[in-house]
Amino acid sequence: MFTRLKDEIDSYIARDPAARSRVEVLLSYPSFHAITLHRVSHWLWVRDWRLTARWLSYVARLFTGIEIHPGATIGRRLFIDHGLGVVIGETAEIGDDVTLYHDVTLGGLLPSVNSRAQVGVKRHPTLKDGVIVGSGAQILGPITVEEGARVGANAVVVADVASGTTVVGIPAKAAGAPRLVDRALDFCAYGTMAGRMPDPTEEEIEGLVARLQALSARVAELEARLGVDAGQPRGEVVEGPRVAASGKV
Repeated sequence: MFTRLKDEIDSYIARDPAARSRVEVLLSYPSFHAITLHRVSHWLWVRDWRLTARWLSYVARLFTGIEIHPGATIGRRLFIDHGLGVVIGETAEIGDDVTLYHDVTLGGLLPSVNSRAQVGVKRHPTLKDGVIVGSGAQILGPITVEEGARVGANAVVVADVASGTTVVGIPAKAAGAPRLVDRALDFCAYGTMAGRMPDPTEEEIEGLVARLQALSARVAELEARLGVDAGQPRGEVVEGPRVAASGKV
């Protein structure tokens, strides 16, 4: 148990430059307290001590500002940076070495519609190993964010995310091609790549503008070949030389 506790604390130091010692993490990191209490409440939950588990998760929420349902499954070395406002739903599943920032929601869809029929049904997302989720991101529904994927700040994710892919926007779309996953060398703070982040919507608009310019240039070239005067309204045909009745010009 103490080896695992040390492993958890060391993961904070590895990913947070503000963490100066294990004692500091142990005493002053609310996310560490929330996750530790969750492991206890989850232990109670799976043994059908449901009310006690919910009460303990409520106490953790009061003291840390992080709400984790005791039914959620969390792997090793989860790091929640800052943490305030994080919500993790009952059927959420989180792998190893995942990083979440503040105001992240791992939520369900339509929880108020026929809620009795949704009891025990998978309705929250699954985050595989090494996923990073930026602040304010909302990941909704029983979708899967594959290993090493990045979710940019304030993104709204409602569809599966492929391994090694960075998604941004509302709704979230892939920003660039997937990359090889190397968590040891490719940590991405707030799920945001260094430098200019590609904007999928902007790229689509730029592509349409370039296509429109190419088509306009082609139309101008064809008009020039047909002898259409640039100042003449389009749709009119340029008349050629009139032919006399004799057939001679």
